[in-house]
Amino acid sequence: MINDNVLSIILGGGQGSRLYPLTESRSKPAVPIAGKYRLVDIPISNCINSGIKRMFILTQFNSASLNKHIKNTFHFSFFSEAFVDVLAAEQTMESSDWFQGTADAVRQSMHHFLNHDFEYALILSGDQLYQMDYNLMVQEHIKKKAKISIATIPVNAKDATSFGILKANDKNVITSFIEKPDAELLPEWTSEVSDDMKSEGRNYLASMGIYIFNRDLLIELMKNPDTNDFGKEIIPQSIDKHKTLSYQFEGYWTDIGNIDSFFEANIGLTDDIPKFDLYDNSKHVYTRARILPTTKISGTTLNKSVIADGCIINAAKIEKSVIGIRSRIGEESTVINTYMMGSDRYESLEEIESDDIKILMGIGERCFIKNAIIDKNCRIGDDVRINGGKHLDDTENDMYCVREGIVVIKKGAIIPVGFVI
Repeated sequence: MINDNVLSIILGGGQGSRLYPLTESRSKPAVPIAGKYRLVDIPISNCINSGIKRMFILTQFNSASLNKHIKNTFHFSFFSEAFVDVLAAEQTMESSDWFQGTADAVRQSMHHFLNHDFEYALILSGDQLYQMDYNLMVQEHIKKKAKISIATIPVNAKDATSFGILKANDKNVITSFIEKPDAELLPEWTSEVSDDMKSEGRNYLASMGIYIFNRDLLIELMKNPDTNDFGKEIIPQSIDKHKTLSYQFEGYWTDIGNIDSFFEANIGLTDDIPKFDLYDNSKHVYTRARILPTTKISGTTLNKSVIADGCIINAAKIEKSVIGIRSRIGEESTVINTYMMGSDRYESLEEIESDDIKILMGIGERCFIKNAIIDKNCRIGDDVRINGGKHLDDTENDMYCVREGIVVIKKGAIIPVGFVI
């Protein structure tokens, strides 16, 4: 099914400070996940799987790598109207400012959207991990004659204070909304959820940041220059004026907002039956088609690990880790509970044999790496010991930073021989 009446708008987020240093040189949607994908591949793949083939991605920080990824990845037929276009913040006669929020980003880009015919705007986030058939949400929106629909997910009391929480009537029409409520207010905000959700203590309906707007209403709402954010302003101000529907989703969904959630989402892929299923034939995740050799492994004990294409691994042990494309791990090294993003290229034999490179790209010999994220193109010397955990205080220097016990080796960092963290 192709949804010719739906236009998708994917919000790339702001500076991504909570995902720093992974966003030091790239936008949030361009952050690598699962060893071979990027975050933006998730909403784009969900759209393609749902028959939605016209997509805009709005971004303004460090958008070069995202542009390159989109250009190299998503190609449609010349005879199709399908496209994935990146719209970076731009100065126009109407506005010379950066995007001031999610709604302002849409407002400043409206002239691009209105060049296309559509009845419904599907607004998505570029930094969430989930698999969802948007068709079902669009069909419900049309059937109930809603003006706005919000995808919602049941959450527990601990998580509820971090989200926009809403209440709906027995027809799933939203009657009230509060952004990030204080814990003492929560008893007033419980909702009717399924028995499975009740058994997990997930009694609060949180906004997933996924919206459907009727075209005419979106045009009208964007005329108000004083509203900059959907969650804080547009939605609370609209529910009493325009029929707003809650579309309840109970599948796996995580908002990758900080290093801890990013780390957990990636390491979770090593579970026997991961909550985010990359192996579902009906829910493909699309990414750049690289021409890489098979991975070569020698003398390594592997346990609950995910290994991407083109790796050369001579490690002693890899356990509960995600190893990204073109990764190299030396002999007698141990890698545990770690996400290694890999490399953008191979070093040639001539480079390796020359005296110019003191430490090769990848992980050297006799290393011990635990509870870490190793960004792209890092060089970790022999006999390095990185033992992340709650015993480490948050810190940062030119080579690495520590966030909530997770050691993040910065992109392109060189960790000298024998270094200990």
